[in-house]
Amino acid sequence: MVEGFRFLPEYLPPAAQKALVGEILTILETNPLYRGAMPRTGKPLSVRNTNLGPLGWVSDTKGYRYQPTHPETGAVWTPIPQTLLDLWADVSDYPHPPQACLVNWYEATSRLGLHIDADETAKDAPVVSVSLGSRALFRLGGLERSSPTSSMRLASGDVVILGGQSRRAYHGVDRIYPESSTLIPGGGRINLTLRRVTAP
Repeated sequence: MVEGFRFLPEYLPPAAQKALVGEILTILETNPLYRGAMPRTGKPLSVRNTNLGPLGWVSDTKGYRYQPTHPETGAVWTPIPQTLLDLWADVSDYPHPPQACLVNWYEATSRLGLHIDADETAKDAPVVSVSLGSRALFRLGGLERSSPTSSMRLASGDVVILGGQSRRAYHGVDRIYPESSTLIPGGGRINLTLRRVTAP
């Protein structure tokens, strides 16, 4: 494993998972999921997403960026729930709060190719990721796209932290196991990714 990678299995107990999913589903009623696009090709992304917090990550034909408003509704993003702010304070080992929480909604056929999170200027801040719902096959590589990779299954309630050198490591999601959880009505996986965007 790359230095700085941390895996906290079942960090959120079942009751906390259920409460957080309920909160996210309520938020989505006014801060809806949408499907972004690849910058150069305009190809729709496999995963629908939205954001929480002062800034939100957006991908479209104009490129990757952070902005304070939803690209379809024009409204400011809903604040990050206190549960997630508390989680960041507990596990990030970083003295400043997150500014963005990317909400990715994975369906049965969703994938996320190997990539690095490189659109933030706070390079010393970790990325904290929370899994809810169906299990996923997570792939972690190294600092080069050609580096060897390893895979692990992430279950609901698991937390992954990309800090240290692993903050710049390639990673992705190869597949979803759609029948592995009944937490989310209708199935699926929600991944919540907390990030500090700007350097303090």
